[in-house]
Amino acid sequence: MQYWLIKSEPDAWSWDEQKAAGAKGTEWTGIRNHTAKLNMMKMKKGDRAFFYHSNIGKEIVGIAEIVKEHHPDPTAEPGTPWVCVDVKAVQDLPRPVSLAAIKAEPKLADVAIIKQSRLSVPPITAEEWKLLCKMGGL
Repeated sequence: MQYWLIKSEPDAWSWDEQKAAGAKGTEWTGIRNHTAKLNMMKMKKGDRAFFYHSNIGKEIVGIAEIVKEHHPDPTAEPGTPWVCVDVKAVQDLPRPVSLAAIKAEPKLADVAIIKQSRLSVPPITAEEWKLLCKMGGL
Protein backbone atom coordinates (compact mmCIF):
# COMPACT_ATOMS: atom_id res chain seq x y z
CA MET A 1 0.00 0.00 0.00
CA GLN A 2 1.13 3.51 -0.79
CA TYR A 3 0.12 6.70 0.98
CA TRP A 4 -0.78 10.10 -0.41
CA LEU A 5 -2.12 13.50 0.50
CA ILE A 6 -4.90 15.09 -1.53
CA LYS A 7 -5.65 18.78 -1.15
CA SER A 8 -8.94 20.53 -1.58
CA GLU A 9 -10.13 24.02 -0.81
CA PRO A 10 -13.04 23.38 1.56
CA ASP A 11 -15.18 26.08 -0.04
CA ALA A 12 -14.81 24.21 -3.37
CA TRP A 13 -15.03 20.59 -2.05
CA SER A 14 -14.95 19.84 1.65
CA TRP A 15 -14.35 16.74 3.72
CA ASP A 16 -18.03 16.80 4.71
CA GLU A 17 -18.98 16.72 1.02
CA GLN A 18 -16.54 13.86 0.43
CA LYS A 19 -18.11 11.89 3.30
CA ALA A 20 -21.60 12.61 1.96
CA ALA A 21 -20.58 11.06 -1.39
CA GLY A 22 -20.69 7.68 0.36
CA ALA A 23 -19.03 4.37 -0.41
CA LYS A 24 -19.01 4.91 -4.17
CA GLY A 25 -16.79 7.94 -3.73
CA THR A 26 -16.15 10.69 -6.24
CA GLU A 27 -13.77 11.47 -9.06
CA TRP A 28 -10.80 13.58 -7.92
CA THR A 29 -10.81 15.92 -10.92
CA GLY A 30 -9.30 19.20 -11.97
CA ILE A 31 -5.62 18.45 -11.32
CA ARG A 32 -3.56 20.35 -13.88
CA ASN A 33 -0.02 19.78 -12.69
CA HIS A 34 2.18 17.16 -14.36
CA THR A 35 3.86 15.97 -11.16
CA ALA A 36 0.48 15.57 -9.44
CA LYS A 37 -0.81 13.75 -12.54
CA LEU A 38 2.13 11.34 -12.43
CA ASN A 39 1.45 10.73 -8.74
CA MET A 40 -2.20 9.95 -9.48
CA MET A 41 -1.08 7.53 -12.17
CA LYS A 42 0.89 5.66 -9.46
CA MET A 43 -2.12 5.35 -7.17
CA LYS A 44 -3.56 1.87 -6.77
CA LYS A 45 -6.97 0.76 -5.61
CA GLY A 46 -6.82 0.46 -1.82
CA ASP A 47 -4.11 3.09 -1.32
CA ARG A 48 -4.87 5.59 1.43
CA ALA A 49 -4.70 9.37 1.30
CA PHE A 50 -4.93 12.13 3.84
CA PHE A 51 -7.63 14.65 2.95
CA TYR A 52 -6.18 18.11 3.49
CA HIS A 53 -8.16 21.35 3.60
CA SER A 54 -5.99 23.93 1.84
CA ASN A 55 -6.28 27.71 2.00
CA ILE A 56 -9.05 27.61 4.63
CA GLY A 57 -8.10 25.60 7.69
CA LYS A 58 -4.80 24.27 6.35
CA GLU A 59 -5.16 20.94 8.11
CA ILE A 60 -5.50 17.22 7.53
CA VAL A 61 -9.09 16.37 8.45
CA GLY A 62 -9.66 12.81 7.27
CA ILE A 63 -8.50 9.65 5.56
CA ALA A 64 -9.68 8.65 2.10
CA GLU A 65 -9.17 5.51 0.01
CA ILE A 66 -8.48 5.19 -3.69
CA VAL A 67 -11.42 3.19 -5.07
CA LYS A 68 -10.69 3.50 -8.80
CA GLU A 69 -7.32 3.89 -10.45
CA HIS A 70 -6.49 6.66 -12.90
CA HIS A 71 -8.70 7.29 -15.89
CA PRO A 72 -9.29 10.31 -18.16
CA ASP A 73 -10.45 13.39 -16.27
CA PRO A 74 -13.92 14.26 -17.61
CA THR A 75 -13.37 17.94 -16.75
CA ALA A 76 -10.33 18.20 -19.05
CA GLU A 77 -10.34 19.33 -22.65
CA PRO A 78 -10.67 16.36 -25.02
CA GLY A 79 -7.29 15.04 -26.12
CA THR A 80 -5.37 16.42 -23.13
CA PRO A 81 -3.35 14.11 -20.87
CA TRP A 82 -5.12 14.87 -17.58
CA VAL A 83 -6.33 12.03 -15.38
CA CYS A 84 -8.32 11.56 -12.21
CA VAL A 85 -8.81 8.83 -9.62
CA ASP A 86 -11.90 8.01 -7.58
CA VAL A 87 -11.71 8.41 -3.82
CA LYS A 88 -14.03 7.68 -0.92
CA ALA A 89 -13.98 8.92 2.66
CA VAL A 90 -12.84 6.33 5.20
CA GLN A 91 -12.71 8.16 8.52
CA ASP A 92 -12.34 11.49 10.25
CA LEU A 93 -9.18 12.31 12.11
CA PRO A 94 -10.20 12.69 15.77
CA ARG A 95 -7.88 15.71 15.93
CA PRO A 96 -7.22 17.60 12.68
CA VAL A 97 -3.49 18.03 12.06
CA SER A 98 -2.66 21.62 11.18
CA LEU A 99 0.07 22.71 8.80
CA ALA A 100 1.63 24.57 11.75
CA ALA A 101 1.79 21.31 13.75
CA ILE A 102 3.33 19.51 10.77
CA LYS A 103 5.98 22.21 10.39
CA ALA A 104 6.71 22.09 14.13
CA GLU A 105 7.47 18.35 14.09
CA PRO A 106 11.17 17.82 13.26
CA LYS A 107 10.51 14.26 12.03
CA LEU A 108 8.30 15.75 9.29
CA ALA A 109 10.86 18.24 7.98
CA ASP A 110 11.01 16.43 4.63
CA VAL A 111 7.28 15.77 4.19
CA ALA A 112 6.12 16.80 0.71
CA ILE A 113 3.47 19.21 1.99
CA ILE A 114 6.32 21.35 3.32
CA LYS A 115 8.99 20.70 0.68
CA GLN A 116 6.58 20.98 -2.27
CA SER A 117 3.84 23.12 -0.76
CA ARG A 118 2.09 23.87 -4.06
CA LEU A 119 1.85 20.23 -5.13
CA SER A 120 -1.79 19.14 -4.77
CA VAL A 121 -1.20 15.36 -4.75
CA PRO A 122 2.08 14.47 -3.02
CA PRO A 123 3.21 11.07 -1.74
CA ILE A 124 3.52 10.38 1.99
CA THR A 125 6.03 7.82 3.29
CA ALA A 126 4.90 5.01 5.59
CA GLU A 127 6.83 6.60 8.46
CA GLU A 128 5.22 9.99 7.84
CA TRP A 129 1.80 8.32 7.62
CA LYS A 130 2.22 6.63 11.00
CA LEU A 131 3.36 9.82 12.68
CA LEU A 132 0.61 11.97 11.14
CA CYS A 133 -2.02 9.39 12.15
CA LYS A 134 -0.67 9.49 15.71
CA MET A 135 -0.76 13.30 15.70
CA GLY A 136 -4.37 13.05 14.49
CA GLY A 137 -5.41 10.79 17.35
CA LEU A 138 -5.37 7.43 15.56
